Amino acid sequence: MDTKLVNRKLFDEVMVPNYNPQDIIPVTGKGSKLWDQQGNEFIDFAGGIAVNALGHCHPHMTKAIQQQSEKLWHLSNVYTNEPALTLAQQLIQNTFAEKVFFCNSGSEANEAAFKLARKYSFDNFGPQKHEIISFNKSFHGRTLFTVTVGGQEKYREGFKPTPAGVNYATYNDLESVKKLISNNTCAVVVEPIQGEGGVIPAAEGFLEGLRKLCDKHQALLVFDEVQSGVYRTGKMYAYMHTSIAPDILTSAKALGGGFPIGAMLTSSKIAKSFGFGTHGSTYGGNPLACAVSNSVLDTLNNKEIINNIANKHNLFINKLKEINKKYNIFNDIRGQGLLIGCELIEKYQGKAKSFVNAAKDQGVLLLVAGPNVLRFTPSLIIPDEDIIKGLTKLEQAITSIVGA
Repeated sequence: MDTKLVNRKLFDEVMVPNYNPQDIIPVTGKGSKLWDQQGNEFIDFAGGIAVNALGHCHPHMTKAIQQQSEKLWHLSNVYTNEPALTLAQQLIQNTFAEKVFFCNSGSEANEAAFKLARKYSFDNFGPQKHEIISFNKSFHGRTLFTVTVGGQEKYREGFKPTPAGVNYATYNDLESVKKLISNNTCAVVVEPIQGEGGVIPAAEGFLEGLRKLCDKHQALLVFDEVQSGVYRTGKMYAYMHTSIAPDILTSAKALGGGFPIGAMLTSSKIAKSFGFGTHGSTYGGNPLACAVSNSVLDTLNNKEIINNIANKHNLFINKLKEINKKYNIFNDIRGQGLLIGCELIEKYQGKAKSFVNAAKDQGVLLLVAGPNVLRFTPSLIIPDEDIIKGLTKLEQAITSIVGA
């Protein structure tokens, strides 16, 4: 194919229109930088939506995929394989979990988690205990079940009837959960930091309060750590910032550093309800994905890297506050580790995408989290100089919209 035809216009001709990508097409990447077809350079603060934990083309990941590609690509779960077992051991040794299920994405990890929660309750308490409590503004995936558990009506519109038995509480409001929870509740599903909902961290004591409510009603506590996991917040998983642990945890995105993989973690007691034949995945846990994931965890499991996440967080926050002091465009700057959100003031509500587009024109890529929040999810090892350079470009973009 003529490479001149591979452009944004071609996307409109050949792709289902469920995406609306930027008008640039990146073709190469290294570290925290990308280059498009014309050779234009961009600082990447988006990180593939919290996926590229080690940036682009990290040498350890490249080596892992090259070596594994010469050994074994795929088997299906008729067999197990060495990289999958090694990865499961890594996850178990470093978390609360005793058992792991591998799949290909965050949606699939959450689908497995929600099915397991219902199956466990069915096995131990009966069919009446099937209700799930989720939270308004939450996001858990795009399958019919996960989009139902997600607390955003816009993602369910046009796909009803959706699965029954899901209720929505208000995030960071324990009283709203108390009004919904009962002995028919099988699980409470929560993000320790709401990502798509606006980068909203859990309030102090909120997650611990959910743990107590779940214990009281014999319900499972499910943490969706698809976006907050794998050191994004400065610890391997965000629950580690609290005094409690979930019953089930889901992980994806940064777990593969850019290679598709997802995982559901749980205890041996709960895992028993997923007996032979109850759930599965053709590609889940394939040796290629697991080998790459092992290289990601091997690299990130480094005290210097982990400690630097906090330093890089502070650099972002301080520079963003300097920008805000000058332009007064953010109502709030929040987040944890390298999951950061800037909520726009009322004057610019609904215009987050305009700031993202302006930033792209200046050479820095970032995200939105809804219409009112700018979201930053860069590589966990992004160099400080790239942070400073990228935020300088962001300031130029802001100036182009609000004036000097």
